[in-house]
Amino acid sequence: MDQRTELSEFLRSRRARLRPADVGLPAYGRRRVPGLRREELAQLAGVSVAYYIRLEQGRVGNVSAAVLDAIGDALRLTGAERDHLAHLARPVPRRARPAVRPQRVRPAFQQLLDTMEAVPAYVIGRRLDIIAWNRLACALLGDFPALPRKERNLAWQVFLDPAARALYENWEAKAADVVGYLRRDAGRNPDDPALASLIGELSLKSDDFRRLWAAHDVQDKGFGTKALRHPLVGRLTLAYETLSLPADPGQQLIAYHAEPGSPSAQSLRLLASWTLEPARPRPEGEETGARTGDDTQARP
Repeated sequence: MDQRTELSEFLRSRRARLRPADVGLPAYGRRRVPGLRREELAQLAGVSVAYYIRLEQGRVGNVSAAVLDAIGDALRLTGAERDHLAHLARPVPRRARPAVRPQRVRPAFQQLLDTMEAVPAYVIGRRLDIIAWNRLACALLGDFPALPRKERNLAWQVFLDPAARALYENWEAKAADVVGYLRRDAGRNPDDPALASLIGELSLKSDDFRRLWAAHDVQDKGFGTKALRHPLVGRLTLAYETLSLPADPGQQLIAYHAEPGSPSAQSLRLLASWTLEPARPRPEGEETGARTGDDTQARP
């Protein structure tokens, strides 16, 4: 992905969502396009108009952290958006990027997942690939072991699997979240061909993905609540938490739970009671979560 184009479109999209009144500026004259003008944003950030225009065009090298912080303040960026801006404006040189390793979950961690019999839990890696899971996650969210490798991906599931669209009661919110996570990964890994392939496939096959991708929204996966419509146990309201795995960079554990004593907790226990057989193993020799063989090679 072209970093200059991404930086330009991201900054323009953040400007467009702000009105002068939002940042304490008077609104003079009619505006041909929504949002702040470049000169207004430059004034708020304390930089020259010419400098900001060059930055928005992706023509400024070695931009300082202080300038990015000032622009982030002026644009009212979230923490995830500030991180994304830093990756776009100050990308790590290709030669300095660490080698990309195959996405694997440590056997001991998989054992931990398997012991969480009452908690649906799964692990995502780069590109939102689903690289590990437990039995209850399969019963709740989908039969991951039965899926082709390519389809074990959170974005692929949400946008191209009709069952996933039916599962999430507020599918639009879930889809927007997933696009925000994927946009974050694209900023951090601009040279990942498998990620570019995934984005291309989703753009080609899903009008909803194209619409949401064009918004340039960015977010980190954190915590919240999801309402699900499960085909066997009906409606569930579940909270989720996301835990990053420091020993395995790029991997995150997502676990769901229900409020104790609630109807959703009863439904979750019922679903767990039906998952008596262990999840089907992956085909012998298959790497967990790897979309293609490219992950086995270091980046140039």
